[in-house]
Amino acid sequence: MVKIAVLGYGTVGSGVVEVLTTNRESIAKKAGDEIDIKYVLDLRDFPGDPIQEKIVHDYQVILNDPEVRVVVEVMGGIEPAFTFVKQALMAGKNVATSNKELVAHHGAQLIALARENSVNFMFEASVGGGIPIIRPLLQSLTADEIVEISGILNGTTNYMLTKMSEQGLDYDTVLKNAQDKGYAERNPAADVEGYDACRKIAILASLAYGHQVDFEDIYTEGITKITDTDFEYAKKLGLSIKLLAVCKKQDEKVFAMVSPVMIGPEHPLYNVNNVFNAIFVKGNMLGDAMFYGRGAGKLPTASAVVADVVEEIKHIHTNIRINWSMDKLELADMKEASHRFFVRVSRDQTSMDQVRELFGDVDFVQVKDGEFGFVTPMMKEKDFDDKAAGLKGMITRIRGNF
Repeated sequence: MVKIAVLGYGTVGSGVVEVLTTNRESIAKKAGDEIDIKYVLDLRDFPGDPIQEKIVHDYQVILNDPEVRVVVEVMGGIEPAFTFVKQALMAGKNVATSNKELVAHHGAQLIALARENSVNFMFEASVGGGIPIIRPLLQSLTADEIVEISGILNGTTNYMLTKMSEQGLDYDTVLKNAQDKGYAERNPAADVEGYDACRKIAILASLAYGHQVDFEDIYTEGITKITDTDFEYAKKLGLSIKLLAVCKKQDEKVFAMVSPVMIGPEHPLYNVNNVFNAIFVKGNMLGDAMFYGRGAGKLPTASAVVADVVEEIKHIHTNIRINWSMDKLELADMKEASHRFFVRVSRDQTSMDQVRELFGDVDFVQVKDGEFGFVTPMMKEKDFDDKAAGLKGMITRIRGNF
């Protein structure tokens, strides 16, 4: 029997306990041993909950118990999670986590520490919740060079954009709706400003290219400026608007970005709606692959965490190599990346002739009096910025991949 400890008894922590309890027998067969939760660390007590007999308030109890072979960190945040995980690895304990902030900040360091101590640090649930993507990148796609990873990595924003598209609602209305349903926090900045998706694509890029990608270096733009009128234009063009997190290799340079993007029906992420997430991977040998499912939620995320626990138990004395160096990968200048652009301008301040003079051959579209939209040819960001400086009354700009 393998003893484990769970750090945090919130949404995901209680889900881990539920998964291990409900599927106890089948998980034991897959792990090759029974799994017993010896401790659950939390500041709170849970009277009336059977878990109370396992609750401890002092992490040192777990750290100093040689019977605990695996520590599950589902507390969230950087501290004290980082300190606890580091201490566990140094004490020869395996760690499984769902903490994207921890992994994005300190993943390479913790992977190196696990290697030094012949244990494992695993984090499948940190990207895409219950969608398997970390292990496929590390195992199934090792024969490929990754050309591109594009993902809808945040269920809250995808739900909001879906409602704006399907029901013609404005941003403030769909945000309140998402908060009422529990999809968005009272302070939704991490989701709607793109920070959550940014950390996740930083993790995937680090794994795909083997070097540390700092999320602070990734251009990030959220959905707060997207309006219901933008969706009217998108529908007339036969397109949809998604918040995409992208890393792409071009000419031996890696570009990374999080921003709203207009995509067409031929794009593999076009039909990914509501709270679902999806990750599109292009390899130079495999070609295209898609990973789709619920990217968050108590049980999907807990399922991914428990899968890591099982993998660690199967390799209890063996470090599974993860190619993620602490050496930093310098991202290419986003100004050199190429896109099409959808632009809305005020008819009172800009004429179609002026647009043609600046951008050449463009496609025009109109859905509202007093303004019009146009779609540029493929061009570099820096070239668009130079030309757009000559526009008066620009209402919005959205990148396009169609």
